[in-house]
Amino acid sequence: MKTILIADDDDYIRSLVKDILMREGYKVLVAENGAAALETLKTELCDLAVVDIMMPVMDGYELTSEIRKIYDLPIILLTAKSQIEDKEKGFESGTDDYLIKPFEPKELIFRVNALLRRYGNASETNINLGSLYINKKGYEVKINHKIFMLPLKEFELLTFLATHPNQVFSRGHLIEKIWGLDFEGDERTVDVHIKRLRERFASIEKDFVIKTIRGVGYSLEVL
Repeated sequence: MKTILIADDDDYIRSLVKDILMREGYKVLVAENGAAALETLKTELCDLAVVDIMMPVMDGYELTSEIRKIYDLPIILLTAKSQIEDKEKGFESGTDDYLIKPFEPKELIFRVNALLRRYGNASETNINLGSLYINKKGYEVKINHKIFMLPLKEFELLTFLATHPNQVFSRGHLIEKIWGLDFEGDERTVDVHIKRLRERFASIEKDFVIKTIRGVGYSLEVL
């Protein structure tokens, strides 16, 4: 199930958009301003964000720009503004699409579905993160031109973390994504695989690190 984050200070719009998306089968998270949305993204894996421009604390332009610095997910700016200058500013901040209020529910769904398909296709490509290069189809990891052939679960774990850099994932979340819901082992399996990954790359000069977030889980951070 895809997860969509809605950032809007208007209770009515938040509820309206949430209802539309939930009826389409999406999981929906809500935030009342940009700062709250960034806090949500630190702990929740989201596939798309619907962002209102006019918000207190942090407006939609700034939020879009901040998301672009850290996360790789599509963004739809939702606004009552229709001037070309406003659209230009939105696209310059990094939005993928722009929807003007009032809007038809079907149009929102069309745009959400189209962006998720586009990003879904893009996610099948290789990962290039600083000195780290991951060939998804060839199951090959390269760091500074040195090639590593990893066991499958180590490869999948590293790839998942590298696909979502600087995001923190709990051990339970990683078990679900890498080993599946029917996995009968315990969460220490994640710790063992993280330890092996660190040992493999210990002597290699690199610009990323797999960090332990005490009491939470793990994050791959770009230095």
